[in-house]
Amino acid sequence: MSAVLHAHPETGPALGVGAGKRRTLSEAGMRGRWWRFTAILAITAVVLVPIMVTVLLAFTPGPNSTATGLTFENLGNVFSKTLAATWLQNSLITTLSTVVVSVAVAAPAGYVLSRGRSKAVSGYSLLLFVMQSLPIITSVVPLFILFAGMGLVDNLLGLTIIYVGSTMTVATWMMAAYFDSIPISLEEASWIDGCSVFGSFTKVVLRNSLPGVLSTAIFAFLLAWNDYLVAIVFLRSNEIFTLPMGVQSFFQQNATDWTSVMALAVVMMLPPVIVFAALNKYFSVGGIGGSLAGR
Repeated sequence: MSAVLHAHPETGPALGVGAGKRRTLSEAGMRGRWWRFTAILAITAVVLVPIMVTVLLAFTPGPNSTATGLTFENLGNVFSKTLAATWLQNSLITTLSTVVVSVAVAAPAGYVLSRGRSKAVSGYSLLLFVMQSLPIITSVVPLFILFAGMGLVDNLLGLTIIYVGSTMTVATWMMAAYFDSIPISLEEASWIDGCSVFGSFTKVVLRNSLPGVLSTAIFAFLLAWNDYLVAIVFLRSNEIFTLPMGVQSFFQQNATDWTSVMALAVVMMLPPVIVFAALNKYFSVGGIGGSLAGR
């Protein structure tokens, strides 16, 4: 009995120490979470504050305006007194053409890289990697000389060709990487059912590749929509400008029309936001796992 009574004073403090350690670890974990939350909040503020300022200035009356409070006057002036509508049309033409051609070419090319196992395919893959590592600035001057002889300078067709070429390597790699995640057993099952290689690619692989196709399309869209470097080299006429060039045209030597700049910047931000909002629900890979059920 005495031994039992003697054990309680020893075990009591031991339990208290363990509980204290758990509380200390819990408090440390809470502090760590608060630090992470604070860091994420600061990063989010750094990213969002410039956007909020741009939107606010776009709807703030200009120095010569008689409006009070927030107004759409700046947007109206941009579209009525400048070629903003034409610039928007030019950007949409070049961007959508780049997206369609890039996806249409990168999808079968990526399929060959994913399923092909030959020296030619490996060499082609290495060539794509080398081309991807080169910055676009290294080819701007040679392309300008080449396109000048072909009459493609100051032309939306020439600009679209450059955009397609600059996106093709990364788009092909993106499609190949996604095709690698699709089991080849799905294609083999379609071959047994009498489907051709092209038929299995269009009916099986592409049907399960919607997230990869959309990711590639968004990449091509953003590259063509936001480009300024290539456009400033190849475009000369005001009516051929794209939106980034149009924003640059408001910057004068001694004065800058900031209200027009911010209004046009808001117009530039809207299409990417709409694209992400409309296509976000399609980014799901759950359908591939369901296709293998029962096999």
